[in-house]
Amino acid sequence: MEVAGEPIRVQSIAQAGLTQVPLQYVQPPQHRPIHSSSSPPITIPVIDLFGSDPAQRDLVRAAIGRACNDWGAFHVIGHGISTDLLRRVKRVGLTFFNDCPVADKVRYACDPTSSATEGYGSRMLERDDTVLDWRDYFDHHTLPLSRRNPSRWPHFPADYRSTMAEYSDRTGSLASELLELISESLGLPSRCIEDAVGEFYQNITISYYPPCPQPELTLGLQEHSDMGAITLLVQDEVGGLEVLKDGQWVKVQPLDDDAILVLLADQTEIITNGKYKSAQHRAITNAHRARLSVATFHDPAKAVKISPASQLLSKSSPPRFRGVVYGDYVSSWYTKGPEGKRNIDALLLES
Repeated sequence: MEVAGEPIRVQSIAQAGLTQVPLQYVQPPQHRPIHSSSSPPITIPVIDLFGSDPAQRDLVRAAIGRACNDWGAFHVIGHGISTDLLRRVKRVGLTFFNDCPVADKVRYACDPTSSATEGYGSRMLERDDTVLDWRDYFDHHTLPLSRRNPSRWPHFPADYRSTMAEYSDRTGSLASELLELISESLGLPSRCIEDAVGEFYQNITISYYPPCPQPELTLGLQEHSDMGAITLLVQDEVGGLEVLKDGQWVKVQPLDDDAILVLLADQTEIITNGKYKSAQHRAITNAHRARLSVATFHDPAKAVKISPASQLLSKSSPPRFRGVVYGDYVSSWYTKGPEGKRNIDALLLES
């Protein structure tokens, strides 16, 4: 049952027992998740950070360089974030979606008149004709600390707010370390990419994908690359995330509780002048089990202008992208919709 005046949530649609999905969730045929059973299995690279052991830095840096060049995505283990914290983050998110009454959830609802606002929601894009994703979410503004207001986060379970604040701090530090390694893998100064990005504007989005009666017609999250610099993601054992590799959608199999998926985002592709590509990805649905994922986005401030790093440019390697103010990039993304990588492709310069 929905609270009067509130948008319909996907979880409520799923609980209503429909045998067909509403039309606004049906993807056009070219975007539906069709798979070939004859495709050989491919797995995302897994990189051990060895707890930031300096003696292993050359090995780790080389592995990250290969993964960034080949995939734009990789799992990390040995990253220093405790398995207990990763489990708690998923537990508090699942408790909010499964155990909170609708009336309590909508106390934290996003502003329906504005895109990308903090809180509980289902729809992110501004266009009325956009096919909707089969998911609900809760988005948290977590960094810089001046944006962090835990009173806007769920009050249940009791450790929800403290858990998210702790996770924000730990993932912010890990994102900084990873950008250093990515910079070094290209022969750049350690802080090159992070200095270009500036102070992290971090958002944590918990996504809940209910069972879907027609998973062959829907997507939990349509194909896109992330807007910012770097994304860290954990998913539960159900799985459903896919990354595009050489024109083929590859399932990102859930690993042990301590693995975190790293996704390069569009601003890092621009800064590296296309040497490393942002990861195009999507989430598929299934008919039997709900799925939960937690994505931590690290973005520039809206006023920051992003351009290719000067150290990577030469007569033989001219800039591939025009510079862009990040706030303008975000506005374009939310207005036009993602549709793969069309937003960053619009910045390509003629060679």
